[in-house]
Amino acid sequence: MSEHIRVLIAEDQSLVRGALTALLSTEPDIDVVAECSTGAEVAALVAEHQVDVALLDIEMPGMNGIDAAKSIANTHCRSLIVTTFGRPGYVKRALNAGVDGFLVKDTPPEELADAIRRVHSGLRVIDPQLAQDILFTPDNPLSEREVEVCRLLVRGLGSADIAAHLHLSGGTVRNHVSAIMTKTQASNRFEAARAPRQTAGSRRLRALSPH
Repeated sequence: MSEHIRVLIAEDQSLVRGALTALLSTEPDIDVVAECSTGAEVAALVAEHQVDVALLDIEMPGMNGIDAAKSIANTHCRSLIVTTFGRPGYVKRALNAGVDGFLVKDTPPEELADAIRRVHSGLRVIDPQLAQDILFTPDNPLSEREVEVCRLLVRGLGSADIAAHLHLSGGTVRNHVSAIMTKTQASNRFEAARAPRQTAGSRRLRALSPH
C-alpha cells in the first residue's frame, strides 16, 4: 500500500502505549504520529497531526475512550477502541457513540494492524466473540464502572471509601453517582444503589414470564 495510515494511541498506561507503538512501527503502511494518556487530549492531537485512526483505551483519567471517540466524531478520523475491558456493555455503548471498531488488548498484532486498515477503509471491526456476546446481553443503562460503584454503595460505603477501593478521585465517584441517579431516575443515592439489583430482578421476571 502506498498510503500511510496516520495513527494516534490514547492509553494511560505508558508500558502498554509503548508496546502498541513498537508493534505498529513494524508495519510498513502504519505510522504512529501521536500518543497521549488522557481522552481529553485526543481531539486536539487528531487535528494537529491529521490522524486517520485513533486507538483509544476505555478507562482513562478524565475523559474516557468512548467520550473521546465522540469528540472526534465529526472529523475525518476513525476511532478504534482497544481495551482490556472486553464486555458487551462497553461494546454497546461504544457502538451507540459511533465508534468504528472494538478490540481487546490480547488481539494478535497482525489482527490489530489489519483492523486499523479495515477501519481506515471505512469498515466497522468488532471482536468476533464480543459481537456474539452482545446478541444475548439485555440492555443496561449503566456502565461497568457505574455498576461497580453501585455494588459498593449497596455495601454501605461512602464516596471516600469507594474512591479508595476503586482508585478514583472523590469527584469522579460523585460524578458516577450523579450519572447513575440520572440514568435510573433515582431520587437519591440509596435508590440508585439498588438499581442494578432491580434491573437484574426484572430480567429474571421477564425470563420466567410466558411469552
